Parts: sequence; structure tokens; C-alpha cells
Amino acid sequence: MLNNYKLTWAFLLLVVITSLITVSVPVFAIQPFKTQTTELLQISYNLRSWATTITLLALALGLVLQYCIWRNTQYWLGKLLIIFMIVPLLASSWFARQNHFEWMFAPLPNANYEKVEQASFIADTDLVLAVELNGEAVAYPVKQLAYHHIVQDIVGGIPIVATY
Repeated sequence: MLNNYKLTWAFLLLVVITSLITVSVPVFAIQPFKTQTTELLQISYNLRSWATTITLLALALGLVLQYCIWRNTQYWLGKLLIIFMIVPLLASSWFARQNHFEWMFAPLPNANYEKVEQASFIADTDLVLAVELNGEAVAYPVKQLAYHHIVQDIVGGIPIVATY
């Protein structure tokens, strides 16, 4: 009975780790300003595509395993650990259903702009995204857009969304 008990604990730990890895790899692999390889992006995309299913199965299997362990656990510390193991399963299941990329790449609210003469933080060799409408021209430094990839502004009296 003891070996079966330890095996169930090991399997529960494996289920929790699998669930966490499923949602963690895309978060850390797809970040602004970080070098990304084709293989890592493909793995991240696949994990992201399957994350809702994998984490739901992990949650269900985890709850069954926790019930089995709970019945055979006599000490309160062991039961507390079982309850603690529910938290990462619930968290990863919830996170798999969120679009965290929208959190990372949301437009800047209330962005401030400088006139060309006052923009001392940009060099002549820096790349910019330029927009000209109705005789008004603006330029958005790519090094500042790199994180959000999007800017909302009014140029020449027309609301725009500039992105690359």
C-alpha cells in the first residue's frame, strides 16, 4: 500500500508540473525584446493551442489523485499539502483561458509626445514609424514601440492606430 501511495503522490506531482509547464513555456518564450527561435515559437504555439485541454485534463486527473491520496492520508500536514496542490492546478487552468499577450502588448494609455526639436532621447540613426495626414507629420521611435507594437494618436485631426 505504501508504494502505491508514493506512486500516486509522484503522479500527482507530475500532473501539476505538466500543467504549469504547459502555460509557462509560451509566457517566457514569447516576450518582447527576447530572441526567439522558430522551434521555440512552434513549441509555444502548440502548447498555447492545447493549453485549455491539457490543463482541464490535468485539473480533473489531479482532483481524482488528490481524493485518492486524501483517503489514505492520516496526518494534517499531508492533507494541507494536498490542498496546496490544488492551487497550481486551478491557476494554470484559469491562465490557459486568458490571453496574456493582450496584457503584454496593450497600447500605452495617455502616451506623451515630443516635438522633434525636444526629442533628445532619439538618435538620427534610430528607426521610426512615420505617419503624415492632412499636413501633419509624426514619427514614433521603434525602440519605444517595440514593447507595445501599437500607438493610438490623432494625426491631422484624424484618430489613428499605428502598428508594425
